Amino acid sequence: MSGRNSFRPVWSRLSEASIPKYLEIERRFLVRSETWPQPFRSAQVRQVYLNQREDLSVRVRAMDERFFLTLKAGVSSGTRQEFEWPIPPEDGAAILERLAPLPPIEKTRHYVRDHGRVWEVDVFEGRNRGLIIAETELHAIDEPLTLPDWIGPEVTDDRRLTNNALYRHAFADWGMTYAELVAELDQK
Repeated sequence: MSGRNSFRPVWSRLSEASIPKYLEIERRFLVRSETWPQPFRSAQVRQVYLNQREDLSVRVRAMDERFFLTLKAGVSSGTRQEFEWPIPPEDGAAILERLAPLPPIEKTRHYVRDHGRVWEVDVFEGRNRGLIIAETELHAIDEPLTLPDWIGPEVTDDRRLTNNALYRHAFADWGMTYAELVAELDQK
């Protein structure tokens, strides 16, 4: 077959029903105190963003010795489509070192159990040192959630505190302390 219409990209042949929908539903909070339960696991995380859009994240993450390419797009409050693939360590390391426009976000992710659920507590380092954000995944956006005492103000919808935004505008450049941020958000 020849002519201008002979080539059809694979995307144009997929029906809407055949495209998998991977939804991530989560709520995010600042941590009020460091009295969270003992982690059952911790991991060192470095991640970079390869685009500058707020509504779409193209991320490469190193978690301990594993690397992932992730695409995330917002759907609604606390809900995003997320597509993630493991990538070879040598490719991931090269992307972090050679293609990233800024230094990576660095954090230690602690996994803790409290009130019958798993919480991921991110303790940021580097340009975002001082931030501590906890998140938990939900099965539905209206799922009831009991908050432990160590959880502070909710930041699920605070665009300044997405990892994508923190990569572009680090907390160190905000001109405020973590205690001031918690106090500001407590007043809202």
